Amino acid sequence: MSRRLPTIHSVVTDDSGPYRVEHLDLEFSNGERRRFQRLHGRGHGAVVVVPMLDDDTVLLVREYAAGLHRYELGLVKGRIDAGETPLQAADRELKEEAGYGARSLTVLRELTLAPTYMSHATHLVLARDLYPERLPGDEPEPLEVVPWKLNSLHELILREDFSEGRSIAALFIAREWLLNR
Repeated sequence: MSRRLPTIHSVVTDDSGPYRVEHLDLEFSNGERRRFQRLHGRGHGAVVVVPMLDDDTVLLVREYAAGLHRYELGLVKGRIDAGETPLQAADRELKEEAGYGARSLTVLRELTLAPTYMSHATHLVLARDLYPERLPGDEPEPLEVVPWKLNSLHELILREDFSEGRSIAALFIAREWLLNR
């Protein structure tokens, strides 16, 4: 069923902190009115990179996760800087975090985090034909690079130190894309 989008009668913006919060006065097609909030990030989006060392080996990184106060295993990820494309940001982040560049980069799709209240989207990028190259990054310490076989994904997703939703979704999407290309 296709529905008409709600009418936005007003938007009040709170422009403090790392996000811009918008308060929307909405009217739905059935006449119901509600106030919703949505968050807009201050950046240009983000990338999550699935770096394939070979046809069945992905490179993960272990880094400090302040939100959980522990070290977390996940994929290379980061913000898209002003003037960068998602592919340029993916290649830069890969060099900064894992010490590799990629000769082949493919945007597989966009992922959202919580689309009911956030505008944030992350570009999922598959990186293949890797070669060693390191750029200085903004991490306070070198990240541990951990090779992982895609055919052992069932073990990875059960680890307590591998919990980030974008990384989990990205690995399944990339695995399916590689199997069906």
